[in-house]
Amino acid sequence: MKLECKQLINVEENILNITTRWMYDWWGKRDKYTFEEVKCFMKHSMQKDKLPQTYGLFLDDTIIGMYQFAYEDLSIRPDIYPWLANVYIDKEYRGKGYGKKLLENVEKTAQENIAFEEIFLYTKHIGLYEKFGWKFVSDFDTYSKEPRMQRLYKLTLK
Repeated sequence: MKLECKQLINVEENILNITTRWMYDWWGKRDKYTFEEVKCFMKHSMQKDKLPQTYGLFLDDTIIGMYQFAYEDLSIRPDIYPWLANVYIDKEYRGKGYGKKLLENVEKTAQENIAFEEIFLYTKHIGLYEKFGWKFVSDFDTYSKEPRMQRLYKLTLK
């Protein structure tokens, strides 16, 4: 089996529909977006030379995960960017080490494709991102996400 992480640009409709379904089920419904709105977001998040950019993890020809680099992921913190966002592994492939493979790819891809010295993420997870070089910055109140209290992390790229 071949495992590969690659940038998603001009993807086939089925790949767009799969990534849209993941994001719609994860945050689209909760935030009251239609499937079509999330699909439009996903389609326009697949830029080649500017943000946002989307990367997919493929097992042979099957997409099993994704992540994005974006200018915004948390509207209450417009002062920090870019963000690592929408880190996702398909439920069927969780617990099998694929998330590790996905996260191992992030730093290298960011250094090669985005012109920033650092990148941020927020999460409820404790102890996961530290394994991949991310530094904890602070706990903070998102005011709307669940759970409201989340953790802010930074990865230095250069």
